[in-house]
Amino acid sequence: MKTAYDNNKALMQNVTPSMSCDISAFKEWRISARNKLSQLLGLDKFNKVDLDFKIEYQEKNEGVTEIRFTYQSEAGYRVPCHMLLPDGIEKPPVMICLQGHSTGMHISLGRPKFEGDEDTILGGDRDFCVRAVKEGFAAIALEQRNFGECGGDENGPRCLYSSMVALMMGRTTIGERVWDVSRLIDVIQAQFKDVVNTDLICCMGNSGGGTATAYVAALEDRIVLAMPSCAMCTYKDSIGAMPHCSCNFIPHIAEYFDMDDLIAMAYPKYFIQVSGKEDDIFPLVAAEKVFNSGKRVYDAFNAGSRCTLVKGNGGHRFYADDAWPIVHQYLGI
Repeated sequence: MKTAYDNNKALMQNVTPSMSCDISAFKEWRISARNKLSQLLGLDKFNKVDLDFKIEYQEKNEGVTEIRFTYQSEAGYRVPCHMLLPDGIEKPPVMICLQGHSTGMHISLGRPKFEGDEDTILGGDRDFCVRAVKEGFAAIALEQRNFGECGGDENGPRCLYSSMVALMMGRTTIGERVWDVSRLIDVIQAQFKDVVNTDLICCMGNSGGGTATAYVAALEDRIVLAMPSCAMCTYKDSIGAMPHCSCNFIPHIAEYFDMDDLIAMAYPKYFIQVSGKEDDIFPLVAAEKVFNSGKRVYDAFNAGSRCTLVKGNGGHRFYADDAWPIVHQYLGI
């Protein structure tokens, strides 16, 4: 007998999004699509409050100045971050680094805390901030909701109950993470405008961090470059086809969009999709389908060169040596 889960997965295969990108009326489509996506994410449930920005410490290390700070993204909720400023670079570009499912943002900083962290870092170029500084960027590690200091522990993220309670209120975890990034950009523009280039703010992440990056790119025009890794795939071939963390699920989204529409909404910002050839939870064939479909918008406006697919020779991880040269090519730095 077919299980309920098997039945739903079969039904998922026949869902056709009703608001897929309309290139012939792109400007109008993007306005309505972004409005709908914001609604689906529950972003209408958020209100801006005073950021209440606080620096907890600032220290000089070899080659970098590190600033640990927090800010209030919504009433009563604070987001912890670390900024690494490279020495000798006047007003560097910024890379916001969003860690995937792990024990926390210390992975992005290359600082193992718990058993298994070192393997996580070394096994997939996941020390995003360390590499970003080497590439001449000011790197910011943001602790995503339900990870590390914001709800996780030494065993990893704790997304399930937080995500389910959010859904009861018309919110989503992805929406919460997008909101936190947007408020971080407010912090960067208000507090760090004298030390970084606020016209060159970029965002990257792998897996769950790549997912957040993709939604940020779709909605946040202050991002000039987005680099989601091992996160882009058709819904029916990944999120709707196999077990995933509860934080990935957005009510009704497959009725309206697929992930290629996120790329379309991101136009004209630089978009680097990183996919692993052997990624078994975001299969390459479906990842390529999403990229090629989303890139049609860039091609239609003679901007195909601003949208690149990097295919790494391996599985579910980041591919720094393959991806970072494209970042420099795009930004001309």
